[in-house]
Amino acid sequence: MMNDNPGERMHSAPIASEKIARERKIFFLDLKENQRGRFLKITEDVGGRRDTIMLPADAFKDFTEALERLIEFEAKL
Repeated sequence: MMNDNPGERMHSAPIASEKIARERKIFFLDLKENQRGRFLKITEDVGGRRDTIMLPADAFKDFTEALERLIEFEAKL
């Protein structure tokens, strides 16, 4: 059965998840889906304070390529 409430799917269980913990920060990467398509929800938790960004699936490749360039640049510093 399809959900007619657009905001409700946003709070549903992720399709897949990853968790990264570094020092006092925790990063949650959740692959989710709503009526507009799939997206990556990236949440940073620092001592209970959370910030979140949403990345649409059609931007994954560009995001990954930009991140790889930054990783290569940082490794040369």
